[in-house]
Amino acid sequence: MSEGKKGFFGRLVEGLTKTRDNIVSGIDSIFNGFSAIDDDFYEEIEETLIMGDIGIQTTMAIVEDLRQKVKEQHIKEPSACKEVLIESMKAQMDLGENAYDFEQKKSVVLVIGVNGVGKTTSVGKLAGQLKDQGKKVVLAAADTFRAAAIEQLTEWADRAGVEIIAQQEGSDPAAVVFDAVAAAKSRNADVLICDTAGRLHNKKNLMSELNKIDRIINKEYPDAYRETLVVLDGTTGQNAMAQARQFMEVAKVTGIILTKLDGTAKGGIAVAIQSELGIPVKYVGIGEKIDDLQKFNAGDFVNALFQVRE
Repeated sequence: MSEGKKGFFGRLVEGLTKTRDNIVSGIDSIFNGFSAIDDDFYEEIEETLIMGDIGIQTTMAIVEDLRQKVKEQHIKEPSACKEVLIESMKAQMDLGENAYDFEQKKSVVLVIGVNGVGKTTSVGKLAGQLKDQGKKVVLAAADTFRAAAIEQLTEWADRAGVEIIAQQEGSDPAAVVFDAVAAAKSRNADVLICDTAGRLHNKKNLMSELNKIDRIINKEYPDAYRETLVVLDGTTGQNAMAQARQFMEVAKVTGIILTKLDGTAKGGIAVAIQSELGIPVKYVGIGEKIDDLQKFNAGDFVNALFQVRE
């Protein structure tokens, strides 16, 4: 494991402490407390996973898989089930290769999310990381309705050393994107990241705004590779899942950024999102520093949750 990877794994282990206390300590006491594998044993596992925000549907699938493997492998001891459970959780989250194609192509990345989830911060961190990879990045301050969003993004652009295209607060987000597309093309930028609003309480307006932005990008920059990331707050558990579903109704969501995993007992939501929505969690945020937003790896996540080192 490389130093960087090791460092992040350590921070992920640390960041998932509350989730681990919530799920893993419960699971461990089941494995150690039962002398036989019976219906009560499976019910206890189900309850613990659901309480950890892994979600009913995903939990049922994990436990069903566990039952099947226990039968196939003739496992008799409850303690021997732990490894099988870990592998089953990883399998539930596996959506094949998490695609980061936008990094290798001229691309436009739309980032949407409701206020307070860490959206603008995530945009800034992502811009900084792409810049560190040698990419030319332009930011579009298209979240024009939230007070101080433009100011906050400008600070991040300065910190990351990337260009930002902005207008006045309250201006038309689509007009900002139009200017930003022109700037990205003329400056031969690799990635244009658009910080867009996510006013779910007014879904009709949000849909027409995103449609307008979409039309502009399709018309002005038809060759650009498209990525739409939704930012969700990990501390909100099943509410984050509900938000993801709502955003999927108004946009072609290609990935999730899950923030604030360092402060939550509900980190199991990462398992539920991948398994139930079929949309990859592409990044996780486990702190305030620029490198605390990292590409998500399901295997690393489950290993960190159970503190398994490979």
